[in-house]
Amino acid sequence: MRRRAWLTLGAVVLGGAGVVTYAVASPSSGDGIGQARRPVRVYDLALRGGADGGRELPRTGTKRFSMLGVSWQGAGARLRGATQVRTHSLETGEWTGWRDLEADVDPLEDPRARAAARGASEPLWVGPSDGVQVRVGRKGGTASPALPRDLRVSLVDPGVATAAEQRAEPAAYVAEASPTDSTSPTDTASPTDTASPTDSASPTDSASPTASASPSDSASSSASASVSASPSATTPTAPPSTVPEPPIVSRAGWGADESLSPQPSEYNADVKAVFVHHTDGTNDYACADSAAIVRGIYAYHTQTNGWNDIGYNFLVDKCGTVFEGRKGGVDLPVLGAHTYGWNREAAGIAVLGDYTTTGASNAALAAIARVAAWKLGQYHADPATTVQLKAGATQTSYSGAGFTAGTSYTFNRVSGHRDGYNTQCPGSSLYAQLPIVRAWAAGPVQGLKVTSVSGAGLSGSTYYTKGAITVKWSTTTPGSLISRFELLVDGKVAATASGTAGSAAATLASGTHTVAVRAVHQSGKTVTTGALNVATDTTAPSFTTTPKISLRTGTVNTTAVPVTLGWKAGDGQALKSVSLLSPTTATFGPTTTSSSRTAKSGTASTWSMKAYDYAGNTRTSSSSWTPVILQETSAVKSGSWTARSSTSYLGGTSYSSGSKGASLSWTFTGRSASWVVSRASSSGQAYVYVDGAKVSTVDLKSSTTLYRQAIWTKTWSSAAKHTVKIVVAGTSGRPTVTTDGLVYVK
Repeated sequence: MRRRAWLTLGAVVLGGAGVVTYAVASPSSGDGIGQARRPVRVYDLALRGGADGGRELPRTGTKRFSMLGVSWQGAGARLRGATQVRTHSLETGEWTGWRDLEADVDPLEDPRARAAARGASEPLWVGPSDGVQVRVGRKGGTASPALPRDLRVSLVDPGVATAAEQRAEPAAYVAEASPTDSTSPTDTASPTDTASPTDSASPTDSASPTASASPSDSASSSASASVSASPSATTPTAPPSTVPEPPIVSRAGWGADESLSPQPSEYNADVKAVFVHHTDGTNDYACADSAAIVRGIYAYHTQTNGWNDIGYNFLVDKCGTVFEGRKGGVDLPVLGAHTYGWNREAAGIAVLGDYTTTGASNAALAAIARVAAWKLGQYHADPATTVQLKAGATQTSYSGAGFTAGTSYTFNRVSGHRDGYNTQCPGSSLYAQLPIVRAWAAGPVQGLKVTSVSGAGLSGSTYYTKGAITVKWSTTTPGSLISRFELLVDGKVAATASGTAGSAAATLASGTHTVAVRAVHQSGKTVTTGALNVATDTTAPSFTTTPKISLRTGTVNTTAVPVTLGWKAGDGQALKSVSLLSPTTATFGPTTTSSSRTAKSGTASTWSMKAYDYAGNTRTSSSSWTPVILQETSAVKSGSWTARSSTSYLGGTSYSSGSKGASLSWTFTGRSASWVVSRASSSGQAYVYVDGAKVSTVDLKSSTTLYRQAIWTKTWSSAAKHTVKIVVAGTSGRPTVTTDGLVYVK
């Protein structure tokens, strides 16, 4: 319902000519393809008297527009009051909140230009809109200085210049209705429709665009000939640059209507510095709209301000696209109108958006750096250095530095607008990023470092490879400013990659080498990473001890006999790791030589291991072992033994004896053995004999009852026939020994 009510306001009274109908969005009228491409137009609406001596324009339906600003009679007059606007969005159908306009402007140098031009606020991009409301308040109320005469809001429709933009246009129909609250505003002048060049004031080269947040960012395009050489109307020859020209969207590419700028270009002798600006306004624009924003600024400057052309030499959007600004040739020292008092020896680069509290994107910074390096490179100027510039006006910078016309002062080759004039432009955040721009523009490449070496493993300070490596790197300087990368092996170029590449490959001969990456900036300056030590190793690791298992203490089950897996691996260069592949998996460090595992009794298990070195060479070693459980019933007995039954025993039975000297003997062929017993608080001691020799006295006493305990183990270097005998010691008060069998490995 609210949207339908707004459509009844789709008309505006212009210049007393009655209701003018215009196109509004509609889903019912096709896609708009094939319609005439829409030219750029500027519509002026006068502000009328408001509260406390201010000026205002109530909510008013308008023709379509996407940019606006407020202007007034007299370029030398100042608008001392808060200026706010709100607009009705064609995309959302809603009114926006109030937004401030920056209305402070630079003084004009040329009296002739001052007489012909109008004062104006910064232009503000608002997106497709069809309604506006404006209020201008006097500071301090009615006691404050009067507002300038003939206050107007200028609405800029950037039009449609390309087929792509035409396809993106919404469908439209003509809505015809009588206005309700959008009556004709009244003030010192009637509103006018300055859409066509014949309706606009004669263009003059009077001032630069206003591009700061506060207090201003405008400049005269002319300066006194007594303090600086006059620009030339003769087209000079473009000097070659020391760096490549970046891609630049031409004026024709962004749809400049050259009839808005009929006067010929003027040229300086050279470009000694560049001044960086921002255009103010919003950062919330789509980069697809950048060309339209540039068209809008161009139309606003020529038709609202009355300037001869857009003031900047170049404009850059947040996606890094560079647009040709003032006409005359991007490769020539065109006299711009961007930095008051300093236009005679410099070029101006403006970033679309407001960078007072938000920094510019890396893409935008890279674009600024590329343009600055290219323009300064035409005159063999290093962007990282300083230069003496002659002041064209007596004034003060934002930091309070004073300048006197005709006197030379030191500037960075890449400076901010605020360095030359009292303005916040290019915004505090972008200004703080200018050292980055200088470093990127001048070179060498910043932040170069190797991030990885694939095809090689690092051990200590040396990489080991079988031969083929890929070196990856990163930089903080964008690739668009880098000529190439070189992969150096032993100081010589082994591979070359483009400036946007992040890696290069090489194959190294046998032996040790140094490897580094060299970055060549577009200026020719180079920087090289520290050398990496790389050794080529094609020899596989070795197993000096093949994998073997030996029995260890612990609880024995038929499915899990406690064993220790042992091995020993080495490498001629640097062993990295050893992995167990079967009967289970695990990975060990290069110095580990054993691991506690379990094995199933009665089953042969293959223990397979693989050794890796840092170069990627490998070797596998395997062996097969079988743990065998010998029950107590298979032993040769002497003395008195009693059979006991319990599910807690191996096989369900065990032998128990308290008779001193009673013995059990097992004979087997293997390389490791363990005696399995039960333990309790009443258990006694036993003697262990191996091949007829006593080797150990074992005490079976335990505060808790334990079953199937491998309490004694013995391992030999190789498999052989052995006899293990246990003898009851007859311990006083606890003589009993309960045995559960013997386990050996074959």
